[in-house]
Amino acid sequence: MRKSWAFIVCLGIVFCLRPASCPAAEAAPITIGIVDTYSGPASYYSNDVRDAFLLMVDKINASGGILGRKVQVETRDDKFRVDVGLAEAKELIMREHVNVLMGTINSSLALALADLCRKEKVPFLATMAKSDRLTGADGNRYVFSVNENTAMIGKAAALGLAPRPFNRYWIAGDDYEYGHALAGSLWKNMKKLKPGAVLAGESWWKVGEPDFTPYITAILAAKPDCLIVATGGSDCVSFLKAIKASGLNHKLPIFMHTAADSVKSLGLDGPQGVLCTGTYYTYFPKTAANAQFVAEFEKRYHREPNSGALYGYLAAEFIQKACEKSGGMDTEKFIDALQGLSVESPVGSVTMRAFDHQVVLPMFMGVTKKEPGFKYLVAEDNVTIPGEQLMPSIAEIKQARAKH
Repeated sequence: MRKSWAFIVCLGIVFCLRPASCPAAEAAPITIGIVDTYSGPASYYSNDVRDAFLLMVDKINASGGILGRKVQVETRDDKFRVDVGLAEAKELIMREHVNVLMGTINSSLALALADLCRKEKVPFLATMAKSDRLTGADGNRYVFSVNENTAMIGKAAALGLAPRPFNRYWIAGDDYEYGHALAGSLWKNMKKLKPGAVLAGESWWKVGEPDFTPYITAILAAKPDCLIVATGGSDCVSFLKAIKASGLNHKLPIFMHTAADSVKSLGLDGPQGVLCTGTYYTYFPKTAANAQFVAEFEKRYHREPNSGALYGYLAAEFIQKACEKSGGMDTEKFIDALQGLSVESPVGSVTMRAFDHQVVLPMFMGVTKKEPGFKYLVAEDNVTIPGEQLMPSIAEIKQARAKH
């Protein structure tokens, strides 16, 4: 009798081990780690990167995941500090074993994360950091940028400013990687388009500067024809408030990348007449895909998306499509699949250039204005500059990397 029971137990084990007789083990999830700034002024953008990404991930998981694997997201707050963000990234890579790392709005941190991911052989998608070094001089096989970089911004700004009757410029901005990279790119392109342009002076303040009055006083005393603001995500809104409080926008023309995006938080009390470039607005471009994305984002979060949301959307699309194209989440095959990949988005079809891993995004040049029906200033009179016109040439990328 004892032998019979032993036989039955063994038989039962055999049948339970058969795939046809027992539920299959659930496939391991694809884990994405995000290191970004979720506290302080910069979170205005980074929250939208995360939230749009989570919105897209939920849609992916609801439809069965990626090749049958669910997507799992781990987030960490870098507090806009390189040391904190680097420690969080190491924890995500070495303890959580993330398949892909994403982040951050801090360009200095993004460069450190790109180097870390090169060493650890983990794909890194730069979602908001705009230093052109990420895909230029410091570019490597494991880093990709899903947003515009300072080389592209500088070229777009120069294209928009050079035809205007400005000759003497003043540059002012945050004294860190993004500010200097943007200023350098813009001025290099300006001198190509308008050799007679003069840089009358520069002002650089620390990130988080509480009082812009001395800088504005010095700028006005120099009497430039145009002020170029090279301020990053942490200080965009603060400087726009200073522009309005001082009436600076009524005293000289001002250019600021993402001004129309940042000014939304000020409602109708923001400064009008600020020249600006941007990559995404809820109201522009007027496409069915953009309208659908805005509606889904508003339904989920009860607020409008900003440009950060576009980059979260693109990151999710690129990850999903690269996984599907490569047949899984093998790191090297995933990278090969992501190179040259095109996806659809609220701003149309965009491509990840294969050589330098920089996304090719269009940019819009306009000016901040009040517009009936809006509770905030918008970018009006927008001129679209195709992404292909803004990309640094492959020869320029090779030259930058050779010097590095």
